[in-house]
Amino acid sequence: MKDMDMQHMNHHDNNDMGDMDMGNGEMMHMGNLKLKFWVALVLTIPIVIMSPMMGVNLPFQIVFRPWSDYIVAILGTILFLYGGQPFFSGAKAEVKNHKPAMMTLITMGISVAYVYSIYAVIANDLLNAKPMVTDFFWELATLIVIMLLGHWIEMNTVMNAGSAVDKLAKLLPSTAHKLVDGQIQDVAIADLANGDQVQVRAGEQIPADGTVLSGTTSVNEAMVTGEAKLVEKRVKDQVVGGSVNGDGTFEMQVTGTGESGYLAQVMKLVSDAQAAKSSQENMADKVAGLLFYAALTVAIVAFIVWLLVGNLALALSIAVTVLVIACPHALGLAIPLVVARSTAIAASHGLLIRNRDAMEQVKKLNYALMDKTGTLTAGNFKVADFQSDVDQFTAEDVLAMMAGLENGSSHPLAVGIIAAAKEHQLTPKSSKDVHQITGVGLSGTIDGQTYEIISAAYLDKQNLAYDQQTFDKLASAGNSVSFLIQDQTVLGFVAQGDQIKPEAKNLIDSLRAQHITPVMLTGDNPQSAQVVAKQLGITEVHAGLLPEDKAKLVQQYQADGSHVMMIGDGVNDAPSLARADIGVAIGSGTDVAIDSADIVLVKSNPNDVVDFLALARQTTRKMAQNLWWGAGYNVITIPLAAGILAPIGFILNPMFGAVVMSLSTIIVAINAMTLRLKD
Repeated sequence: MKDMDMQHMNHHDNNDMGDMDMGNGEMMHMGNLKLKFWVALVLTIPIVIMSPMMGVNLPFQIVFRPWSDYIVAILGTILFLYGGQPFFSGAKAEVKNHKPAMMTLITMGISVAYVYSIYAVIANDLLNAKPMVTDFFWELATLIVIMLLGHWIEMNTVMNAGSAVDKLAKLLPSTAHKLVDGQIQDVAIADLANGDQVQVRAGEQIPADGTVLSGTTSVNEAMVTGEAKLVEKRVKDQVVGGSVNGDGTFEMQVTGTGESGYLAQVMKLVSDAQAAKSSQENMADKVAGLLFYAALTVAIVAFIVWLLVGNLALALSIAVTVLVIACPHALGLAIPLVVARSTAIAASHGLLIRNRDAMEQVKKLNYALMDKTGTLTAGNFKVADFQSDVDQFTAEDVLAMMAGLENGSSHPLAVGIIAAAKEHQLTPKSSKDVHQITGVGLSGTIDGQTYEIISAAYLDKQNLAYDQQTFDKLASAGNSVSFLIQDQTVLGFVAQGDQIKPEAKNLIDSLRAQHITPVMLTGDNPQSAQVVAKQLGITEVHAGLLPEDKAKLVQQYQADGSHVMMIGDGVNDAPSLARADIGVAIGSGTDVAIDSADIVLVKSNPNDVVDFLALARQTTRKMAQNLWWGAGYNVITIPLAAGILAPIGFILNPMFGAVVMSLSTIIVAINAMTLRLKD
């Protein structure tokens, strides 16, 4: 328990304002990044005013050497060390993982620009070098500010709303009613140990895994199975920490605490899955990695060539120019601007994008795995039909009597019957002496007569006659049928089922049209699962699953290189949502499921997945276009900066480089704003 509490506190502390991965696991805090951007902007303004752009003095600039150079050098040093820190940390992580990408490219650009600019100040103002050495403080400052702005935009639009592991820890109560020498003592759950005896009262969360010692109750284990059912618990039955007790009070013996507890194991599954998925490389990182190697190679070759045909000063100047130009400002905004636009469009269509990298996986999708209850079905049992089989009672009489017997119960089937009676404006009959019949149903008296609510299995066992054809028709539609009997005579029945969401069929049809195979994963029984699957046209079904089973199935589908999307809503879906290439959570689901997912369906409409897939493809297309525009700047300017056309008398003009850089930034901004989702 102490381990779980500690994880709870750590995640709470680290997610107050949101964190963002700055490169292969290196996290940057939202508040720190925002502060760094504004400080960097303040430092950049005087640098831009007093420092030439690529050696060209602009009309608005004020230069009063040597003091302006010294001021710029001081401000540039502060900006480099303070504003560049997130990129240094990210680059360190990338190099450590042998995957140079965006952070390494940025770090290379600003480091070379800073070191060479300090050399330029020393050479120009202290050593009076002729000709003067060009500094890159203007490029250094604007590059840091734009890169910080890009990461801030991206973080602000898709930052995590919370921690899935944090939410899992919160499912446990803070205290437990421990029995010590017959007396109850309230203790912190961190102090519970295996073998302790605990009392659990009506409506409370169960504090740990355990075995029932005395008492009977019904427990809501939806967090375990994902199914909207109350499970009867008696002596020697197992209970799971975090599940919710019904209206009974019982005593239990603790059998699982800390890392051995069920929730702790689910937490580990979620954490491991998120860590595994975080290694995925996005398009921007791939492009940045290629640019890093390309620029470094060209710079080294250019340095050697110009050293042989020219001199050290010229060779160094050209090599530095190549490395600085390799980090275009447009590349820093290419993806964040598209993400910001895409996120705004998604929100207007009931979608919350929590991880933009998942959108890039859509074009590779092979399977869509989905939970049944709460995802494809509403998760609420509703009465589909009720009838009377005798002349002395109407169908309404049967429903009113059954509602009277079920009155006060929180069982989903009982709730459905009571709700149906209310909907039909029927008053439940007053009942007495209601009690459970183990393994059968319940019994009670109404107006002095004894009635029972039982299942078809009981009727078959007792060889009691009922309308088998009607029952088969209702059961095959996925309904649970409860019969009302008196003196071994069937008086009528109520059929109710978990209704399929009207939008679910369109989702399945759309997935198939996109060559994505739908697969149902559920904790429900195979019969109910097959009924729903048949109606929706799903041929691959896995039923009776626990959370670890779902996560393992996701891995099995991924094992042959397939890409998997998981759609779910419960705690039992959290590990598989985190493990899948794309995790989609139903908005009405648990906080744990939502925080484990990449995408959240705010309106809980499964058909919104179709909009997500369409938006993801549009977004990915815009990202690719912007990366080509941003990287295109490098394709043009890196070879020119290296002097590839020097033999015919053409050397890159700094002003030309500046103009191309500005145009590429404007183009990626306009292209991002043209993103649309066609209705």
